[in-house]
Amino acid sequence: MSNHTKERVTMAKVTLENFYSNLITQHEEREMRQQKLEKVMDEEGLPDEEKHMRRSQHARKETEFLRLKRTRLGLDDFESLKVIGRGAFGEVRLVQKKDPGHVYAMKILRKADMLQKEQVGHIRRAGHLLVQADSLWVVKMFYIFQDKLNLYLLMEFLPG
Repeated sequence: MSNHTKERVTMAKVTLENFYSNLITQHEEREMRQQKLEKVMDEEGLPDEEKHMRRSQHARKETEFLRLKRTRLGLDDFESLKVIGRGAFGEVRLVQKKDPGHVYAMKILRKADMLQKEQVGHIRRAGHLLVQADSLWVVKMFYIFQDKLNLYLLMEFLPG
């Protein structure tokens, strides 16, 4: 088996493991939010009607949150403000998301360069690390998407 095939098999396994791990984590987070709501309502001593209304409102918010998570993003969803860096695989731009107006650092990586330099596995692991990391010392990754030529990593913009 070639190294390229082994790497693709490994990437597929990691992708599946991450997918199912994320499903479990998301389910646990939803349950925790529901439990927190129930606890707050019990502490406030709300009547049953008010509890029912808040549960319905919470369910609508959860549904909207899940719908937003499934939304496919593309380059058209962002406005490029400025190039803030260049590197071996591409560049980093300051961008603004069009609908809510949040500002991000968009790292644009050329796929051909990554394949040529055999860095796909490294980039994938770095991306998964940034998505899963929850630390003040690690830049947060918000979105990842791709087109035919590039891979786009949208991260927290830290000026300075």
